[in-house]
Amino acid sequence: MSTMFQGDIAQKVDHEAIKLRQHGAWSSGDYAVVGTTLQIVGERLCEALDLRAGQIVLDVAAGNGNASLAAARRWCDVTSTDYVAALLERGRERAAAERLDISFREADAEALPFADGEFDAVLSTFGVMFTPDQERAASELLRVCRHGGKIGMANWTPDGFIGQLFKTIGAYVPPAAGLRSPALWGTEERLTELFGSAGTSIQTRRRDFVFRYRSPDHWLQVFRSYYGPVLKVFAALDPQAGAALTKDLMALVGQFNRSGDATVAVPSSYLEIVITRGLN
Repeated sequence: MSTMFQGDIAQKVDHEAIKLRQHGAWSSGDYAVVGTTLQIVGERLCEALDLRAGQIVLDVAAGNGNASLAAARRWCDVTSTDYVAALLERGRERAAAERLDISFREADAEALPFADGEFDAVLSTFGVMFTPDQERAASELLRVCRHGGKIGMANWTPDGFIGQLFKTIGAYVPPAAGLRSPALWGTEERLTELFGSAGTSIQTRRRDFVFRYRSPDHWLQVFRSYYGPVLKVFAALDPQAGAALTKDLMALVGQFNRSGDATVAVPSSYLEIVITRGLN
């Protein structure tokens, strides 16, 4: 799911090697501890798509299933996919607790094991944006969505808190050379490049998700312990560099925190996207 943010460099990229490293990052820690807090984003996205009962829905790079659960609550026929089995298991646990009927399947967002036009709606919340081969991933979303169907995404923006978080940790452990920034998926320009030539209409809305924690230290403790990309960066640093990164992250939280008290209330901007698949 994840890679660090950087600009475009015109050179050959070993996407498979990067994907392997990403898999290791997202398999470490327990992303569901953070991911569960983002549930409102999946609910908002399903409303933005105006999902209807009985529609066939695919959630791509679903993590622990926020959008999958939201669609199932609307009586859709949902398939939840991710390439990290442990994350799918967290989604299964949540679906079982709510008695929601969801199919879970391991799948690579760049090579979805589904037929052309199989789904009425294809969703992804902070997931597909982290694929190494952006063009291939976008092509797969379009391929499995029926003509006239909808693709819905929530993608972090470059200037928001999470975009700046990855920029900060990327200064300590640089991203792979030649890789396009995942944050580009949070810009209208890149979305037009990826989807505009397929006879689609693209609607976007800038939203905020607010991270809420007991304190800045609590936020850092959770992200260092459970959020794979941050956990892996700290594990790669010596104590001195780790202390410097801690100081930079505390400054970043302070910059965005709007709580006015000892707690954390940090808004992070994301782009809510509804793409209607063209009829050609």
